[in-house]
Amino acid sequence: MRQENIKNLTLEELEGALRDMGEPKYRGRQIFKWIYEKGPEDFNSMTNLPKALADELSRRFTLNSFQGVEKHLSADGTIKLVFKLDDNKYVETVIISSGRRSTICISTQVGCRFGCVFCASGMDGFQRDLTTAEMLDQILYAKFCLNQNLTNYVFMGMGEPLDNYDNLIRAIKVMNHEDGLEIGARRITISTCGIIPAIKKLKTINTQINLSISLHAGTNKLRDKIMPINKTYSLNPLIDAVNDYAKASNRIITIEYILIKSLNDSIADANALTGISRKLRAKVNIIPYSPVPGVSLSPPLKKAVEKFVNRLTESGVNVTIRISKGKDINAACGQLAGKRDEI
Repeated sequence: MRQENIKNLTLEELEGALRDMGEPKYRGRQIFKWIYEKGPEDFNSMTNLPKALADELSRRFTLNSFQGVEKHLSADGTIKLVFKLDDNKYVETVIISSGRRSTICISTQVGCRFGCVFCASGMDGFQRDLTTAEMLDQILYAKFCLNQNLTNYVFMGMGEPLDNYDNLIRAIKVMNHEDGLEIGARRITISTCGIIPAIKKLKTINTQINLSISLHAGTNKLRDKIMPINKTYSLNPLIDAVNDYAKASNRIITIEYILIKSLNDSIADANALTGISRKLRAKVNIIPYSPVPGVSLSPPLKKAVEKFVNRLTESGVNVTIRISKGKDINAACGQLAGKRDEI
């Protein structure tokens, strides 16, 4: 019998599994709560369970979705984790500390199918979705193995989160559950390149999850060049879908804009971005491009960044410059590749 990772189950599914094993319903909640409050490595360490039940759970389920972990520490304090999955594929997670904030950047797929020109994650194409357990285990490893006091949770690592919608939402429900990780929805952010049907679905689940749009261009012509998904989901319908989500969730949208030398850093580009930001009443994160091996793009000049940001500010846009951390360990925005690092 192939063992399933028990963290792929919602509380209701776990209660049903325990009922089928002839156990009372309350055992499901008991196990669920223990997993997310204490991060056990095996079922026999759950001292609130009879040994016979712990042994049966060990036969039916597993608690681990990783075969191994590499940890890389940047000079700026950023941590990159490289997880070897059960099928010998690799996925990366980043933990970024800034003052009192500690943000974990969670991956949702091995590889990516969308081929944005500035991103390393999709260079080898899409390999597979991560399971709910594999997403949650990134958080649990940081919390229990590294003792990280995480404050913010961002689905912005490898892969496109909304392309793995069902597993993503299951993971978020466990994160948000009072007997799970008990993380408020306002501390969770989903970053998307703009999958409109999934944004519309997300609007219906009635939560206040933050939504971040990877835009990187203010016109369809340029975005087609930078982000091939724009040929399927172009700017105007994307803006409409995002606006609807903002109204339904009562959350301020964030626009992510990676600034690339001589590609999207002109004043005309700033003007186009200004128009979209105003329509969405969004805040803008400007991210100077971090080089990716094998990609012939360059970081913007400092003067170009200043002029671009000043143009947005003069137009009343709420804008910040986000300096990508962890560049020395290939952990900056767009650099995650899901490969072992020789560092």
